Amino acid sequence: MSARPRPGADPIATQLVKGALRSAQLEMETLLARTAMSAFIREKKDFFVALFGPAGEMVVGTSIPIFGGMIEPVLEHYPRAEMQPGDLYWYNDCYASKGAVSHSPDQVFIAPVFAEGQLSGFALSWAHFNDIGGLRPGSLSPDATDIFQEGIIVPPIRLVRAGETNQDALRVFVRNSRFPHMVTGDIRAATAAVRLGERRLGEMFARFGRASVLEAFAALIAETRGVVARRMRDTVPPGRYAFAEAVDSDGQGHGPFAIRMALEVGNRAVLDASASDDQAPGPINFIMHPDVPKLVLGIYFLSDEPSALLNHGALAALDEVKTRPGSLLAPRFPAPLGQRGMTLMRTSAACLGLLAVATGGKAVASGNVYVIYYLRGIADAAGTRFLLTDGIAVGYGARAFADGIDAVYLVANENYPAEFMDLSYPVRLLRYAINPDSGGPGRWRGGCGVIREIEVLAEEAMLSIRIDGVTNPPWGVGGGLNGRGGRCTVNPDRPDRREVAPVSDGTVVRRGDVVRIETGGGGGFGHPFEREPARVLADVLGGFVSVESARADYGVALTKDGSAIDAAATAALRRTRTPAALFHRKVYRERME
Repeated sequence: MSARPRPGADPIATQLVKGALRSAQLEMETLLARTAMSAFIREKKDFFVALFGPAGEMVVGTSIPIFGGMIEPVLEHYPRAEMQPGDLYWYNDCYASKGAVSHSPDQVFIAPVFAEGQLSGFALSWAHFNDIGGLRPGSLSPDATDIFQEGIIVPPIRLVRAGETNQDALRVFVRNSRFPHMVTGDIRAATAAVRLGERRLGEMFARFGRASVLEAFAALIAETRGVVARRMRDTVPPGRYAFAEAVDSDGQGHGPFAIRMALEVGNRAVLDASASDDQAPGPINFIMHPDVPKLVLGIYFLSDEPSALLNHGALAALDEVKTRPGSLLAPRFPAPLGQRGMTLMRTSAACLGLLAVATGGKAVASGNVYVIYYLRGIADAAGTRFLLTDGIAVGYGARAFADGIDAVYLVANENYPAEFMDLSYPVRLLRYAINPDSGGPGRWRGGCGVIREIEVLAEEAMLSIRIDGVTNPPWGVGGGLNGRGGRCTVNPDRPDRREVAPVSDGTVVRRGDVVRIETGGGGGFGHPFEREPARVLADVLGGFVSVESARADYGVALTKDGSAIDAAATAALRRTRTPAALFHRKVYRERME
């Protein structure tokens, strides 16, 4: 049925459309997760889906602030007037998309949606493909020196025209992967999710009428924009604020690299990151689309507004974002980008650091950077290749009202279960546990990382690892202490023990070797001596805090068997409290520079 345009959105129709959008998003996510071939998508959930209006404005999407302007790269090459029902567009070109995707394994698929004969929206899926060629299996290596070593580059192309698929383009892409069946399956899953979104949007338009749905889209975006703009105005007083973060290393002997941000708030809110260090020789460069810091702040402000959708309105926190060409956040082609996750997470931390400066320490403390490792080799006597790509959880920063989240890997992504690891790869998972004392001590404790210990069952394999936050651990705020860094060790309890560089590739391991990866935690919030002794005891009994840390960091003494609080000794310890400052990274400091 059709509807004539009205001056404002019908509130009941808007709520029905909101529910339908959330339902469609969940369906798309479920379909993609259950039908993908690669474990990185199926088990780890490294993907994103979204629905957009006719101008390319997002109306609902997954809460992962790593991109922006995802429809624009397609519209630059394919005018709206030339699009047809049944079309499907595809790209992974980081530079051509201006950071809409920020490393080459991320594949974007987009379908236009038509209603009443007019282009009325878009459906999108984005997923990390596990191998698209390049220098090493898995396509991402700290050894890469340009983007061509990180896999095949697909500029925005029309993969399907009016229902007719360009099989030649698919054959070229699949031929570049060492695991063609896996890549083929992932393409099918990602495009199926898009087609489902296309169908669900079409059903909305058919049920409510094109005009009513577009009015609802505008109302939902305005609702989110209103929340974010109000929270930004109430949180950040007019003024100028500065903050600096650091990425430890580019994996090639260079670093640390500084991310410097200044936020000017007056009639407009302008974030300037142009003082950040020059781009790195190694692959930690990050093409920071202007929407990224906007989304970081927008998602933060929406965190206690569950009724509002994450959509285009979340960009309202900032009016302008500045970067400098040739810098770490605006690298020049063809700088490598594969390990940009470290810089992305530090960029997010810098944005939250600006809020901490502006509010006198009332923002969340810094979280750690999720750990990635690759184990590549030959699985059996038949010469079958295997590629174990695993992302491991870390601890997130404490908040003004609660501890940081323990053992989390980038928002909604998940760790591989032990049973899956043992059945799918020539390894045995020996240990999976909380990493005690990794969370920064505070009134509210930083989230703890994990310990993951793996026995190698293949004859030989090559290990690649990415751990950040060792030299520059996640900062604590408001008197909280910094989180602790991680490390990787081969054969940790044997005479042939060896440490692996935190960002490195090429470490050879053999049958019987044990790889132990310990991930870091988030920063604490508030002075640790303000944490209730009962909470500290619970952390000790739960394996999050050691008896030694309880005494040294929290000023809590326990009885000899560690099962109860020694009240007199605790009171004496807490009388030795030292002055704190706004931030803590190794030492207390008022500014992060």
